[in-house]
Amino acid sequence: MSAALDILGIGNAIVDTLARAEDDALLALDLHKGAMQLVDEARAAQLYAAMGPTTVMSGGSAANTLVGVAGFGCSAGFIGKVKDDDAGREFAHDIRGAGVAFATPFAADGAATARCLILVTPDGQRTMSTFLGACQALGPADVDEDLVRSAGILYLEGYLWDPPAAKEAFLKAAKASRAAGRRVALSLSDAFCVDRYRDEFLKLVRDGLVDILFANESELHSLYQTADFETAAAALAAESNLLGVVTRSEQGVVVIEGKRRVAVPAYPVKEVVDTTGAGDLFAAGFLAGLARGLPHEGGASLGALAAAEVISHVGARPQKDLRQLARDHGLLA
Repeated sequence: MSAALDILGIGNAIVDTLARAEDDALLALDLHKGAMQLVDEARAAQLYAAMGPTTVMSGGSAANTLVGVAGFGCSAGFIGKVKDDDAGREFAHDIRGAGVAFATPFAADGAATARCLILVTPDGQRTMSTFLGACQALGPADVDEDLVRSAGILYLEGYLWDPPAAKEAFLKAAKASRAAGRRVALSLSDAFCVDRYRDEFLKLVRDGLVDILFANESELHSLYQTADFETAAAALAAESNLLGVVTRSEQGVVVIEGKRRVAVPAYPVKEVVDTTGAGDLFAAGFLAGLARGLPHEGGASLGALAAAEVISHVGARPQKDLRQLARDHGLLA
């Protein structure tokens, strides 16, 4: 059966608030540089009060990826929960405006729409404090199994594994996708997320619910509990029927599938302004390549190009036409 959607993503629907900060400010706020932490509403308010001038835009890891997928000209959909408040309506408007189908019902009551407070240091590293809010209301009832089965690739973000009801939604969608003979991709999202759920993520892979795994180098090290990249890469290669995609910042990306390994360099950028969304946009390019039937080298090159675009400015969503950018670099016809 042909796919109605190229890629369907499920993840946390979040509105991002970004500000510049020095390393000393992170220490004063007791924040671990480069990491994501979950916070309650009171802590979110405290951090927001400490931020300088801010930029507000829609975000969320999988949502950013699906916006990138649509930017490459593929059909994309997203499932995520927001409240019927100003932030929730802004999120819905933004993602639909980017060409991504979004029909998850608004939460009528309960916690406010999720927000992520992002402090960006001069080296472009982002430190994130996330109030999940309405995201935690996502549950199995929000997963349309017909929609899931209609998508060629189901893309799931590891952050979604935190709220129990969202975990159930995640599993429902993964099982429906695999039962329909589709491909399921998982992003590990954050090394601290892997620390919390290492055994469960490995079980998803080894039970055959996930066949494409996205990770950065630190997440891969956490998954296999080693500081040595080659040891971690060998462990990834030993997983049965798994396509592993590992980003390594300025060292580019390594795609591992059994004994086959493909390395693709990073695209150079004049200045790294903000690394927020780099992994999300890399995943967008790689998934778009898979949907278009490109070899792994081609998908990885699309991903590297998208990541280079997004780290050259503030914010986690592209500011250039990704399809045209890919054509300009000879990656798409």
